[in-house]
Amino acid sequence: MRIRWSQVVLCMLGCFAYLQSQTPTPPTKISAERIREAMTIDGNLLEQAWQGPGLTNFTQRLPNEGAPPSQKTEVWLAYDDEALYVAARMHDTAPDSIIQVLGRRDADMTADWLKFYIDPYHDRRSGFYFNLSAAGTMQDGTLYNDDWDDDSWDGVWEGRARIGKDGWTAEMRIPFSQLRFHPAEKYVWGANFSRSIGRAIEKDYLVYTPQKESGFVSRFIDVIGIEKIAPPMNIEVLPYVTSRAEYSQRPHGDPFNDGSKYSPGIGADFKIALGSGLTLNGTINPDFGQVEVDPAVVNLSDVETFYQEKRPFFVEGANVFQFGQGGSNNFWGFNWGNPNFIYSRRIGRAPQGGIPSHDFVDMPLGTHILGAGKITGKVGGDWNVGMIHAATSREYANIQTSGRQEEFEIEPLTYYGVGRVQRDFDDGRQGIGFLTTFTNRFFSDGRLQDAINSRALVGGIDGWQFLDSAKTYVVTGWGAFTSVSGSQSRITSLQRGSRHYFQRPGLSQFQVDSGATSLSGYAARFTLNKQKGAMQLNAAVGLISPGFDVDDLGFSWRTDVVNYHIVSGYKWTDRTEFYNNVRFDVAAFGSNDFGGNKTWQGYFFRGNIEFPNFYEFSLIQAYNPYTIDTRSTRGGPPMLNPIGREWDINVGTDSRKSVVMNMFAFTYLGGGGEQFQGGLEIEFKPLPNILLSLGPDFGRNLNQAQWVGSYSDPTAVQTDGTRYVFADFDQKTISANIRLNWTFSPQLSLQFFLQPLLSSGNYRDFKHFAKPRTFEFGTYGSGSSTITLNQDGTGYSVDADGAGPAPGYSFSNPNFSFASLRGNAVLRWEYRPGSALYLVWTQTRSDNESVGEFRFGRSMNRLWEIKPDNIFMLKFTYWWSP
Repeated sequence: MRIRWSQVVLCMLGCFAYLQSQTPTPPTKISAERIREAMTIDGNLLEQAWQGPGLTNFTQRLPNEGAPPSQKTEVWLAYDDEALYVAARMHDTAPDSIIQVLGRRDADMTADWLKFYIDPYHDRRSGFYFNLSAAGTMQDGTLYNDDWDDDSWDGVWEGRARIGKDGWTAEMRIPFSQLRFHPAEKYVWGANFSRSIGRAIEKDYLVYTPQKESGFVSRFIDVIGIEKIAPPMNIEVLPYVTSRAEYSQRPHGDPFNDGSKYSPGIGADFKIALGSGLTLNGTINPDFGQVEVDPAVVNLSDVETFYQEKRPFFVEGANVFQFGQGGSNNFWGFNWGNPNFIYSRRIGRAPQGGIPSHDFVDMPLGTHILGAGKITGKVGGDWNVGMIHAATSREYANIQTSGRQEEFEIEPLTYYGVGRVQRDFDDGRQGIGFLTTFTNRFFSDGRLQDAINSRALVGGIDGWQFLDSAKTYVVTGWGAFTSVSGSQSRITSLQRGSRHYFQRPGLSQFQVDSGATSLSGYAARFTLNKQKGAMQLNAAVGLISPGFDVDDLGFSWRTDVVNYHIVSGYKWTDRTEFYNNVRFDVAAFGSNDFGGNKTWQGYFFRGNIEFPNFYEFSLIQAYNPYTIDTRSTRGGPPMLNPIGREWDINVGTDSRKSVVMNMFAFTYLGGGGEQFQGGLEIEFKPLPNILLSLGPDFGRNLNQAQWVGSYSDPTAVQTDGTRYVFADFDQKTISANIRLNWTFSPQLSLQFFLQPLLSSGNYRDFKHFAKPRTFEFGTYGSGSSTITLNQDGTGYSVDADGAGPAPGYSFSNPNFSFASLRGNAVLRWEYRPGSALYLVWTQTRSDNESVGEFRFGRSMNRLWEIKPDNIFMLKFTYWWSP
């Protein structure tokens, strides 16, 4: 049989046309209809605006990218002079299988969702989202950097969902006062819709981002038809009253504490639109107490513990002040502690000043915030701006010693300021931004000037540049300087502190300057990232100079570092009978200090797979060769860091089920010790509105060189006249995070949180560091050296050469057994949009004893025997807008 090429071509064209007909065509625009009738937001979709044909051109992104949706979805937009209205009909051939999980606002759950995204500035990089589940749970937040979202913003809007025999429906009313847009005669905005079908882990979009590409807001379709509206002069006021009752344990004879304290309060938050582009958020006599307690930790390092910000005033809109992360959608880091230039928990922090020894003390746990204001938005059409101004009051401590009472200032009056501007050009292909922060303290007690910095200034520039027209490769970068000033004593102390350690012996590039009244430094980082495609690539180099210090209003982990890495990988996103998606990555990384010491190096592998049953498995392996440790002696000579190997395994089960489990195991062998950690997180959903999660965790740390202390010894020639004391260390920790979320309705919820923590540390075989750049030690009690435990077991006396010329040294017994229980319960009722009533109960218990053995039963008994501290709080807010 003879085959003609023309027949082959016609056949191929026919097949291509058929395939094209089976692939949904994404729309390019959606029209919003002006309505005159009164709208009732009930989810019934009975209004005339919803009776015509809706937009149905949805496409699957998951699990079968590019395929038609398994269920039909129709969406509509309408508007009047005051609000934008959204309606959707989610057809479903199996309505009894719709997942109706009810959670508190912004809860992230596997369920059936309708999500609406809007870009009212039409800048194709930012916007808002409004989500509604089939059970009526509401989510909202902001979109930024084209690909990212932030759920900290809570708008005042209405949404209702309703289940029917043919599926479910959703209806929303979004006041224009909750959006930001420039005035125009006719408006063109950007918009997108997505639908999640929980039982199939299916996500359908009007316009989707392929899994191997990037860019979300930039793909939105145009919203047309909106005209003859004006950005409202938005004014929102949220007055509130609070009542707080604290019941704590009273030390016998304490004149400042009778075991109870009552604190009523009144204040107001307000939000004012400054034209169409800027919003002023302010607070008068603010209530900045957080609702959720911080977790308990046992920190034996020389680095401060970092806690997440949970206060709504500072959390909302925090992405406006993000620095150095524009343009790219991925920022890897290996042993790189990126400075946090704005750590808002510095505002209202615990007082920093010390007080003399005393019998009793009365001092605040945090400084009082006199007032705070925040301005965010756009100016000049394209410049994103943000400012924060806050002032905290002067704080005092009252002490009593031998019956005599005195008052001491422990925190000066302080001003905190932040300024941020950023702009992108050429449809987001380039961007540039600037950041500055300023802290100024006003001392009335000269004693504090030697304990706290007087002023601190930070300035920075950041930006990005795409390297090709397809936006595949992007370079991002930032640079910053810091300048801190204070008294000579304070700056000397700062130079010698754990962030800098200028006193390290053998340094030539920097040294302690006891006459300095300021400290300056710089930092920078540049990243190359491949934004799209199956092949992955990320590389970065960054540096932080020894004098860099952002910690008056920011947070930094380390200084004196030059860090670099390169990562490559590949991902498979087309489903097969064996997997839904697979990804692996390999990396090489390292760090040096400014003196040329290689302080870290390693090689890394990670593999992830999601199976067709939606179980997930990931494996991480890393190898670290010999490096130089410049931190463990805490200002002393460098130490050899032995070879180390890491393994990490994570397993997750199907999130659609009523019982979901995530298991992890971590081990690090070498590096002068061994670390093990394992845990299990179980989520149990006995009812659609109840979620119980239990996360037990066990860890063990075996360290051959755990820091104990240092003391002067002129005979310690090898270590520059100082003995650096270490010990073999065995720490065992058991903890758990227990949560219960009981949601009665989308407006009424009850949350419980409980965290028990038991940790013991046993120090033995005390020793002193013998020689720089080695991992060699001299053990006390061997040879001519001696070690003696006090009769009461509270301390040790050591001598490096017994009867020889080396002086003796004493230190307290560092063994510990710490037991803690923290928990709280929060009842939240949003009795009208934007207005809420909170009832909060918080309880804490803790105890510590100098016992190194881990005794689970004894520790649990101690927890129940400890008398707790209880705090009860009521907060009533009322949202008002003219």
